[in-house]
Amino acid sequence: MNIQTNYNLQPLTSFGVPALVKGFATFDSLDSLQELLAEATGYSQSLILGGGSNMLFTKPYDGLVLHNQIKGIQLLEEDDEHYYVQANAGENWHAFVQYCIAHNYAGIENLSLIPGNVGASPIQNIGAYGVEIKDVLHEVTAWHLQDKCLLHFAVADCAFGYRESIFKSQYKQQLAIVSVTFRLNKKATLHTSYGAIAAELEQMGVHNPGIREVSEAVIRIRQSKLPDPVVLGNAGSFFKNPVIEKSHYQQLQQSFANIPDYAAGESHTKVPAGWLIEQAGWKGHRQGQCGVHSKQALVLVNYGGASGADIFQLSQQIIDDIQQKFGIELEREVNIF
Repeated sequence: MNIQTNYNLQPLTSFGVPALVKGFATFDSLDSLQELLAEATGYSQSLILGGGSNMLFTKPYDGLVLHNQIKGIQLLEEDDEHYYVQANAGENWHAFVQYCIAHNYAGIENLSLIPGNVGASPIQNIGAYGVEIKDVLHEVTAWHLQDKCLLHFAVADCAFGYRESIFKSQYKQQLAIVSVTFRLNKKATLHTSYGAIAAELEQMGVHNPGIREVSEAVIRIRQSKLPDPVVLGNAGSFFKNPVIEKSHYQQLQQSFANIPDYAAGESHTKVPAGWLIEQAGWKGHRQGQCGVHSKQALVLVNYGGASGADIFQLSQQIIDDIQQKFGIELEREVNIF
């Protein structure tokens, strides 16, 4: 066992802010995780770290952080229509997407270039350009940190919602996801109508796209408006797109005729948080060493030297302002510690 004390997670999180933790260790197998948990004493709490792309530390963490580095991808089985592909939690998500494209496993090409690791994908029910993890997930295998047993979750067990799952609610910080099995398609059903994918494919001169071309279009779109965390610290989309009642939306239309929305059931609709933030004048706003990205108002950035508390304070100011201007309370998508 190799637990390091007073460890700074700054290089391991995409925001790149100082993040001092009481203890830190890595594990690359279920056995090594079990050994760490059995031998570690004196820690009141523990946290599993994956790619570090969806978390913001605002203060020192008085607990043990365990970095999941379990690697491996395998085809478990296939039938007439599907491949069942298992990826271990420590695999990089985008690398896994590219692996699937190379093997002609269809279904997650729209999720290209999303930062983080495979293990986080069901926790957040990650989604982009009309596709969410719930659409392709087959099973999640996880180790219960307290009960010391393996649990298996079929898609119906995961209580998936918009950026929500049972792993964020009932089992929050109680599990270490070991592997995720995906049900991917032998015959691709392309999703190109969402966002600017169709226009990007046209610009690329592609008229008969496959999954590789859709992935490339998504990558080009994301790179054009989202900052690279290696260059500019960020966690991607900081806020969820709020879902509001249609009656509220219709009231807003009276003052903002061009307010966009997406269907979210019979009585509700989803409004882009980025549009709200931009309309309120926050896009490109800089506050000390942090700010709102100039190309995508949904992204908060660390220009270098910002603390997690600085970024959190900025996010709260935005939440308060949007509430005042639109009567909508934004919810953070990023996990706060």
